[in-house]
Amino acid sequence: MSGSRASGVFTPLRTQLQEAAAEFAGGPDALEGILLGLVDDVDRAVREPLEIFPVCHHSPASALAMARRLREKQPSVVYLELCEDMAPLLTELRNCRLPVALQAFAGDIDGFPQEWAPLSVVAPITEASAEYQAIAYALDTPGVELVLVDRSSDHVFQWNETGAKKDEASAEADEEPRSEEAALHGEAVGVEIGDLRPRFAELEEHLLRHGKVRHWSEWWHQYVEVPLGDSDHDTYRQVMFLIGSLFRRLAPGDGDRIRVDEDRERYMWTRMREHMAATGTDPEDCLYVCGAFHAASRVEEFGVEGRSDSFPISPRTATTWQYGLIPSSHAAIEAQFGLAPGSVSIAATQWQKSLKRTRVQPYRLQGQAGARTSRAKQALPAAAPAVPAPATDRLSGFLRQPPVLDGLDEAELLGWSVDIVRAARRNGYLASTADAIAVFETSILLAGMRDRAKPTPYDFQDAAVTCIEKDRVPGRRDVRRLVEIMMGGDRIGQVGYEALPPLARDVYDRLEPLGLKLRQRGVQRALLDMSGRPELEACSDVLWMLRRLMPAAAARPIMGERRLGERSIQESWDLALGTHQRALIELGYEGVSIEQVLEQRLRREAYGPRATTAGVLAAVEDSLLYLRSGRLADELGTHALKVLSAERTVDGAPEVLRRARALLAYYRTSQPELPAWIESFVRTGYAHYCTLLPTAFRDEDATVGQVAAMLGFLFSMESLALSLGCDRTQLELAVAQSHPEDPSKTALLWAAQVQLGTLSRAELRSRCDALLDNPLVVPSYPRYLSGFVHALEPVPGLADVVVEAVSNAFGRLPDTVLLPWLPLLITTLRNGAGDLAPLLIREAGRVFPGRLPALDTWVPPWRQPQEDPFAASRARHTATAAQAPRGLALLAAHPAACDAVAGLLGCEDGWRQPCPSTAPHTGATLLVAHPATCDAVAELLGCDEGWLAAGDAGAPGAALVAGHPASAEALEALLADA
Repeated sequence: MSGSRASGVFTPLRTQLQEAAAEFAGGPDALEGILLGLVDDVDRAVREPLEIFPVCHHSPASALAMARRLREKQPSVVYLELCEDMAPLLTELRNCRLPVALQAFAGDIDGFPQEWAPLSVVAPITEASAEYQAIAYALDTPGVELVLVDRSSDHVFQWNETGAKKDEASAEADEEPRSEEAALHGEAVGVEIGDLRPRFAELEEHLLRHGKVRHWSEWWHQYVEVPLGDSDHDTYRQVMFLIGSLFRRLAPGDGDRIRVDEDRERYMWTRMREHMAATGTDPEDCLYVCGAFHAASRVEEFGVEGRSDSFPISPRTATTWQYGLIPSSHAAIEAQFGLAPGSVSIAATQWQKSLKRTRVQPYRLQGQAGARTSRAKQALPAAAPAVPAPATDRLSGFLRQPPVLDGLDEAELLGWSVDIVRAARRNGYLASTADAIAVFETSILLAGMRDRAKPTPYDFQDAAVTCIEKDRVPGRRDVRRLVEIMMGGDRIGQVGYEALPPLARDVYDRLEPLGLKLRQRGVQRALLDMSGRPELEACSDVLWMLRRLMPAAAARPIMGERRLGERSIQESWDLALGTHQRALIELGYEGVSIEQVLEQRLRREAYGPRATTAGVLAAVEDSLLYLRSGRLADELGTHALKVLSAERTVDGAPEVLRRARALLAYYRTSQPELPAWIESFVRTGYAHYCTLLPTAFRDEDATVGQVAAMLGFLFSMESLALSLGCDRTQLELAVAQSHPEDPSKTALLWAAQVQLGTLSRAELRSRCDALLDNPLVVPSYPRYLSGFVHALEPVPGLADVVVEAVSNAFGRLPDTVLLPWLPLLITTLRNGAGDLAPLLIREAGRVFPGRLPALDTWVPPWRQPQEDPFAASRARHTATAAQAPRGLALLAAHPAACDAVAGLLGCEDGWRQPCPSTAPHTGATLLVAHPATCDAVAELLGCDEGWLAAGDAGAPGAALVAGHPASAEALEALLADA
């Protein structure tokens, strides 16, 4: 602003600043321009016809000055720096207990990058804030209009193109959230009314160092909050204008940040001019409440007479926004906006003390939870609007006056010292009266070292930490946290039932039979006996859905579980819905019932761009568990087929195997026939994994557990897949084409070959012995064992072979070889096959002796001589054949046995066919007369050469028997048994 346009009110101050700049800088330079620019900004803001009221967020001094000014001026229109689309939420503040936060939420976004979702904007409201005083005044005073003029929630993200979670009003927290209360706002972008903090790091460091304070909140309390607490209206405004202009001019040249700041100011002044033009409101009857940083703006649109055609407001995107109130807390505000821990609680305590000292009557919404002010007290008689007094220079006097030496309040400090010692003893500290005295004296000492006549709460906090907290923290709270609690605590707000979305109200109504006060904070135990009270089964369904949708601590089952095909008759729950009210409210933004929200989430998980087969099967399982929806399960299961066919990796094979087995078992036990989708899934999965099997065996990225899961799917689903038309040859070819190089996969391949029958157990044992005999392979033997252990998933019948392989290694290898790779073996088995270890241990328990003395004489089963199961039968047959008559005499002596054998062999004409009268009925004659029967008997007895191979068909029987003695003996043995 040029000097010709500036008023003469601040001329003496300009002169003093010019002289000071010339003295410190040695002549006119940038310092003079900055100092004079500060005065110009203050002058411009003071002369604006539309009264600007600069505030600092959660500042008791701002709230006190606001309450005074509203009662003096009584404006008919209040313009407030807050997202304009949040206006309908303000009336719901009556049903809440502060602090709460106004929230705009968007789950399904249109016009923004999908990775930003969900979008959330919050504006916290506390009782000790100037904006709450303006809201309460406007809503409870007839004829007063409250207009929100800041950009909409949609524009917050439109103007933030460089990052979804960065906003000019959202500062990084100085430390991690200390508790769940510090995360009540979630990942929302915070819109802070009255953001006032140096953006120039060197400036803030300079102020903290020379102010002898640790953080910004303490500096503000000491050098701004306390001096402005009892100041008049003009002094307050000019000082706040000056601070805002200083931080504005010394801000770093961040182009995006400056652009957003200036666009916000253009947006707000454009909206105010539009409203005044549409309603014909006189600027003298209005009050503009904004942050001090934006009050002394230099944009061309500033003021009632600013340019009105230079800033077109872009339209909102197609994103659908949901609005509501969520609980907030002092810790959440501090964590989100980078304030010092405990600063908001100290500000709330300072607010109550200022009200008692000044006797200012604050504004408070009627009917609000915890309200102590009746309507008769708040509805004061209307007063005539205050006549604006001529502007005077209050800055010069404020800047020249010495610090206010506030006398020491010994009674207050003594009370603090006694209270902190009492709190420390309750939390395990060995504090005593001596510590209380030490804290009292140390507080005074620290205040003197920091040039303060009276210890501040921050001085007292440092003194308490120094005197009480020794080398360790005995409880879960340290002394610093105890001081914060003692100074006011972390007050946590609550949203009333009437202000909740329909879904949250529906949840509370459906859980009413539990008889608990679920809207209160804390953990409550719920006992459900569905056998005695069947109506509690509906409550159980709600709790399990909340368990699926909300944080785990909100609804935690203690007793009872929900699995496919199983239902608990008794359950016990720990419920903390009041503590996690924010999560429940945000569910209400997604639907009108929890069933609808759960179905939407299951669809979103199944049809998302990163959906996997295992994830889709998990959605199918959840739809059956929580929604009991066969329709949705069939739809998602059909989609799982498409996802499985499109996958080219085996990363999710173990999870697919587990869930497919569970779903198949559920359908087999609960339905008369399998759904079409799961039959198609088994058929498709069989062919899919057969195709990927050779590649997975060679792929270095595929783990042995994943390949084992593939084989587990193929072998366990084989019978069903073959019945549905699959070809086992495809699996045999896939195994034959697999040539792994990794030892663990090689062992897994051997197990698969045993299962298919292409490799015998004896050959597998010999290969394991060969591995132990090869000194070059022994170091990698644990990896072979890992493969064998993983093979228990597809081939559980190999448990005895695995136990034998491990036992042979421990029995044959010397300690010099065994001990180096023993840790590798243990870690490999524990990390790679921990879930299969019980099967291995159970088999070892069956094989090994149960008592220690029996171990000395115990011989492993695989070292015991193996008896031939057919040896006894063969010996008996040999002895019988030696004592029995020869085959020809035997046939002649037992004609009935001959008929039986003939009938067995299908000879319908019998053995007693008429023969020539000259030939006796001997066995030789029968053999000659029935050559076909002879061939059949020979084939049955395993005589490959046949009965007629060595002679003529018409040869006598004696010659035939003489030519084939082995066949005759076999026939005699057969007839002897008969």
